[in-house]
Amino acid sequence: MASQRNLLAKEDRRSGGAGEGVDIPFLTLVLLLLAVGLTMLYSASFAQSEYDTGYTMSTKYLQKQAVCAGLGLVCMYFFSRIPAEFWFRFAWPMYGISILLLLSVLVIGQSVNGARRWINIAGIQFQPSEIAKFTMIVLFARLTKSYGNDARKFRYGVLGFGAALLGILVPLALEKHLSAIMLIGMVAVVMMFVAGTSPKWLLAGAGAAALFVLIYITFMGYAGDRVTAWLNPEADPGDTGYQILQSLYAIGSGGLFGLGLGKSRQKYLYLPFQYNDYIFAVICEELGLVGALMIIALFAATILRGYWVALRARDRFSTVLAAGLVTLIAVQTVLNLAVVTNLLPSTGIALPFFSYGGTALAVNLGEMGVVLSISRYRNETKKQEEIL
Repeated sequence: MASQRNLLAKEDRRSGGAGEGVDIPFLTLVLLLLAVGLTMLYSASFAQSEYDTGYTMSTKYLQKQAVCAGLGLVCMYFFSRIPAEFWFRFAWPMYGISILLLLSVLVIGQSVNGARRWINIAGIQFQPSEIAKFTMIVLFARLTKSYGNDARKFRYGVLGFGAALLGILVPLALEKHLSAIMLIGMVAVVMMFVAGTSPKWLLAGAGAAALFVLIYITFMGYAGDRVTAWLNPEADPGDTGYQILQSLYAIGSGGLFGLGLGKSRQKYLYLPFQYNDYIFAVICEELGLVGALMIIALFAATILRGYWVALRARDRFSTVLAAGLVTLIAVQTVLNLAVVTNLLPSTGIALPFFSYGGTALAVNLGEMGVVLSISRYRNETKKQEEIL
């Protein structure tokens, strides 16, 4: 009987079966982030919602976010049942579709808040850049496995990864989507390092990226204003420095324990985008330093557990794929917190699971489903592959 069960288990693995259960600690942390994020979104957005609806509805933004959260949870469950081999097989087709979607923004894209980054298909509005982040990570994971130790060579570790990266970055540059370029570039560098690309080439690439950002800021007045506001927000408190000053006021007024959940003052139309990029400022005001640190600790625990899953994946592709997806969440979180606290200029990068944005939330949850799928095989013997 035991030998029969072992035979069935082996057959299940060969056919892409579910393996064992998903990693419960990681799943619990993700769901906890989502629950806390929706709670804080409502608290941060109800004043704006009432204003936008003529004081008839306080849940306008929460309702939309909750629908996307439900869709994201369905995607997370569905993706958690799909073996990693599926993503390996379809990495290139998904990459090609992502580029087409990014280019379509230049033709049929819709402008929201002055930025032309959205498209509408069958009544569904979304940002192709969110999908591009995921497909870029999947493709880099496939290339990492395909290159093996050849990733240390310039031809593969630099030109190979670089060409794939440019396929995503060029359309984003045409959209003037600097925040997505920064985010994808930083995640790509981490994945290239894991793949084995020589650090000297990564440093050279970082220098080139810094030069690009400098040129971009020089010729794009809006981006230059963001840097000016970052360095000296008090110089123009009524215009370019207004948002960051209101954010710092919110953080400072929260003190150690905060004003209490729902009792933020800055969210009453003082702090722009209080339910989006700057939601962490409202968190600090309402929950104080203690509450903010607890949320940061929750993010840290989720990210560390995600890397734990990646390190115990059964093959190289799964390891790099999970690590890339977790790194995406980590980089987004760090950049958002740095902007809200004025450690970095405004980048337009949202706080995962907290900031308002249906496409981002649904995609983030779907990505976590992929990590959960990889976690099903965490106790299997690793396949014999070349060392990373």
